[in-house]
Amino acid sequence: MKEDISIAKAIAIVLERNPHLRQEGIAHDVLQWYLCRMEGWFATDADAISLQCWDQEVLLPGGHGLMVRGYRPVINTLAKGLDIRLGHRYAYLCFSSKCYEHGSTFRLLVLIQALLLRVVEIVRHWNRVEVTVSNGKTFVADAAVITVPLGVLKSNTIKFEPRLPEWKEEAIRELSVGVENKIVLHFSEVFWPNVEFLGVVSSTTYGCSYFLNLHKATGHAVLVYMPAGRLACDIEKMSDEAAAQFAFSQLKKILPNAAEPLNYLVSHWGSDENTLGSYTFDGVGKPRDLYEKLRIPVDNLFFAGEATSVQYTGTVHGAFSTGEMAAEECRMRVLEKFRELDMLEMCHPMAEQTATVSVPLLISRL
Repeated sequence: MKEDISIAKAIAIVLERNPHLRQEGIAHDVLQWYLCRMEGWFATDADAISLQCWDQEVLLPGGHGLMVRGYRPVINTLAKGLDIRLGHRYAYLCFSSKCYEHGSTFRLLVLIQALLLRVVEIVRHWNRVEVTVSNGKTFVADAAVITVPLGVLKSNTIKFEPRLPEWKEEAIRELSVGVENKIVLHFSEVFWPNVEFLGVVSSTTYGCSYFLNLHKATGHAVLVYMPAGRLACDIEKMSDEAAAQFAFSQLKKILPNAAEPLNYLVSHWGSDENTLGSYTFDGVGKPRDLYEKLRIPVDNLFFAGEATSVQYTGTVHGAFSTGEMAAEECRMRVLEKFRELDMLEMCHPMAEQTATVSVPLLISRL
């Protein structure tokens, strides 16, 4: 098929050409629930997912697991020895590194997510990068690694001077970012079966729902409602209390005698100005080389993040692997700047230290 179409349209064509495959009653509703799960995977509706590209990513081995203690152990381990400045949105992490044989130092800015002061402008020169935050303060470095979410880049809240090349702006403009939220419900006791997911079936994917059972992995009486696509965006328009009540009403469709939750926590990935979306997905008619275009450096600006990963789009592994790639490319540029390419082997221990990080993780196989 030369012309790309959506998953939803492809299914409609198949059912139109093969009436015997059409499902009715509960079988139809269950099919909608499985499509709802696909929409959760891509954080968008089936009518926006590319048929040609939807299965082009690489699946990592190991099955489905849950980071029981979150990603804090990873962050804390990787942050050891770095000069980290918090309190800045799309903020910066900066540190000095030294190539010991020649004593040369360089400053690197890694634009990440944080709070309070916002990065408003990034000015690149042939020999330095200047990053200005909302209080007027400017940070200067030899290079910068840009890892802010795609949704933030698409909002144009950060001014690049000079402007990024057209091919880079095209990648930012054309890549698609979806929304999947989590509504965490905490109960006094467990009253649901010991399964990984609880599902609500409906005649449409919009009406379907599913809950992740955290009790199975953590031992806590917690269910997580996970709406995606239009449903997630519509729920974001509600107050947190109304969103939690909506999630609870969905749960009562499965378990009519469900007890009221003790408390709740609601995410707003689509409207949060620090994210403006959850993660990237393959949009209809969008070439996959856009991910690589977003990753390619521009002078002394290096780009990383899940939206720059061709293999692991939309995943933490995609963000981590492209971050390592950007760091190595940046290191090479700095060494070249100081005319120390011939000293790569002597400086290599620094790279080896970052490549052999050991992180204490607690992963639950659900």
